Amino acid sequence: MSYTIPEIKSTLLNSIKNINKVSWLFSTNPEKDFSRNRKLSFEKTMTSILCMGGGSLTNELMDCFSCSSDTPSTSAFVQQRAKILPEAFETLFRMFTDSIAANSLYKGYRLLAVDGSDLQIPTDKNDTDSYYPGTNGQKPYNLLHLNALYDLCVHTYVDAIVQKSHVKNEHKAFVKMVDRCTAEHPTIFIADRGYESYNNMAHIQEKGMNFVIRIKDFTSRNGIASGLELPDEDEFDMSLNLFLTRRQTNKSKELFKNRNSHKFIASAVTFDYLPKHCKKSAIVSPYELRIRILRFKITENTYEMVATNLNAEQIPDEAVKKLYAMRCGIETSFRDLKYIVGLLHFHSKKAEYIIQEIFAKIIMYNFTELIPSLVVVRKKTKNIAIKQTFLQQYIFAENFSLKIYLRRMLKL
Repeated sequence: MSYTIPEIKSTLLNSIKNINKVSWLFSTNPEKDFSRNRKLSFEKTMTSILCMGGGSLTNELMDCFSCSSDTPSTSAFVQQRAKILPEAFETLFRMFTDSIAANSLYKGYRLLAVDGSDLQIPTDKNDTDSYYPGTNGQKPYNLLHLNALYDLCVHTYVDAIVQKSHVKNEHKAFVKMVDRCTAEHPTIFIADRGYESYNNMAHIQEKGMNFVIRIKDFTSRNGIASGLELPDEDEFDMSLNLFLTRRQTNKSKELFKNRNSHKFIASAVTFDYLPKHCKKSAIVSPYELRIRILRFKITENTYEMVATNLNAEQIPDEAVKKLYAMRCGIETSFRDLKYIVGLLHFHSKKAEYIIQEIFAKIIMYNFTELIPSLVVVRKKTKNIAIKQTFLQQYIFAENFSLKIYLRRMLKL
């Protein structure tokens, strides 16, 4: 479904108004915060943060208020933003994303790529969960980690979780995003080998969805492939039904001899569909995981392995290879998010305020990605004219910088 610029803008503004109606839910002190009329209301403060670019806080406020006499001081702005919890922007992100439901599919499938990216933030020694002292003459720094779920067909983020670097856990973040994912169409999660895990695959299987996850080659000692009996060939496509259990009875030990059928999961290994400990007399059925292992050539002397649960008859090995190659779309999006939308430029030193800006940037990334069909391109020799008339008649895959220009043109 396509939308006009006014519709997209209206959807975002309405989402902000809906958050504003329950602003007390997202205020640090619900009884007092935003109880008086000020230049920077709850709604205006959120809008100001959404529109921030890479300039100084003073310049951004002047730009937001058009250099009028009502422009608040930086001190007043900091005081007002301190009253808003980061969850306000996370909720706005979900509300806006869910309201603009674009259904671009790849051969009937919704493709969701998952990945993570570190974000260096201003140094704060008191924030021990993100602080690094630096080594070999390097200056101290703090890191946050962004876990994101990205729609490769619509080119928008559908979910995100921000963690502090020392306590980050990409697997937990991925499982959380999978569990709260809803889709009207068949969905494929595509991930790099950092997400290789039986638990991750099981969560996707329980949702009735599919996965394509790169795994370590069988030459590695600690990957899924190293524990299986795989063909002694350069390229292969092999389907398995694995029965996972934590029990080590004499009967189960005999079953473990068939490495492609039964697998032991240690209690120290996370697997949410088996109890960590149980009495010998307890009856606990093994968990059945349907998995398909593929190994294919990517260069003359290089091979990759992926695990998937896609049907081999419907999705042959070449199609799986193409699906995994499409995962690079999320890496490109991180580059645009950081260097064009401005995720590297923050207007605070506190992690809580920076998380506000992270979700604000993701919202504006989605906003600008949703307007590619809303401009007219007419080529006259080497010149390109952009007009706002008859916007629904053309589709223009424009440069992302142009999208940022259009966002500013809207004066959100």
